[in-house]
Amino acid sequence: MKQSQAEILREYGPFPGVDAVHGVTFDGQHVWFASGDKLNALDPASGKVQRSIDVAAHAGTAFDGRHLFQISEDRIQKIDPKTGKVLATIPAPGNGGDSGMAWAEGSLWVGQHRGRKIHQIDPETGKILRTIESNRVVTGVTWTDGELWHGTWEGDESDVRRINPQTGEVLERLDMPAGTGVSGLESDGGDRFFCGGGRSGKVRAVRRPKK
Repeated sequence: MKQSQAEILREYGPFPGVDAVHGVTFDGQHVWFASGDKLNALDPASGKVQRSIDVAAHAGTAFDGRHLFQISEDRIQKIDPKTGKVLATIPAPGNGGDSGMAWAEGSLWVGQHRGRKIHQIDPETGKILRTIESNRVVTGVTWTDGELWHGTWEGDESDVRRINPQTGEVLERLDMPAGTGVSGLESDGGDRFFCGGGRSGKVRAVRRPKK
């Protein structure tokens, strides 16, 4: 396993009225982050929040190219980012014990923090298609270039790790500085991860290692 210190490229926030950052996703232009009762669109160039959608947003956030998906307690809501309307809801696999969420290969991938699992689910029905075990608490989840990464956060220790999607084996680990946690996680498709910072109220850009 490769292990290195996470390189934080930039910190965003804290933001007015935001007590905590939960899920994080990226639509190619904005970083969307969940803050309990809102989804906020952050411009990563200026560091400013451009707009917010009033919607329950307690955990993971994902974007499928057209719609946002947001975990709210024990449900996953499908949201039109243009209008802010909730178009559909499906049950979340962890019945409220859900954490991060990602979109890849036509499925949603949902982390269970204390369950230490990542479920691949059908975005129409919520049916669990496959489960990947992890050996740590799972926070944010992201797929990028065929690699599965997830955040962990236990006590003062937090990291971003790449795991084998078949076996759950840890292949690579980026250790966050002590006291710096990762709540949500998303790749920008390039050389950055965007990480939710939990109760710090911040979003951090972390360098993604070269393949």
